[in-house]
Amino acid sequence: QVQLVESGGGLVQPGGSLRLSCAASLNFFNIYTMAWYRQAPGKQRELVAVITSGGTTNYIDSVKGRFSISRDNARKTVSLQMSSLKPEDTAGYFCNANNMRLGGDYWGKGTLVTVSL
Repeated sequence: QVQLVESGGGLVQPGGSLRLSCAASLNFFNIYTMAWYRQAPGKQRELVAVITSGGTTNYIDSVKGRFSISRDNARKTVSLQMSSLKPEDTAGYFCNANNMRLGGDYWGKGTLVTVSL
């Protein structure tokens, strides 16, 4: 059974940093596109950052220059380094693994990030 388990969320002050991690129990992890999504209360889930199997990354404009996504294929993990956090970054953050060719689309249960004084 595929599992994605996020960790690293918590309460942080504005301007602070957090590092989220996602551990995946996935065969062929290295060929999956991995992504972080977030969902704030009352808002739709949005894609925050994505990293392809080849290591290409992309970010939504609001986090460019502040967030960095990376992956470790040997450890089957994907991380999101977040810095200069703002209150508007407050949300549940979810890990996603996707491979259209294999028909796989998997989600973790999420980790909560709260940016507040």
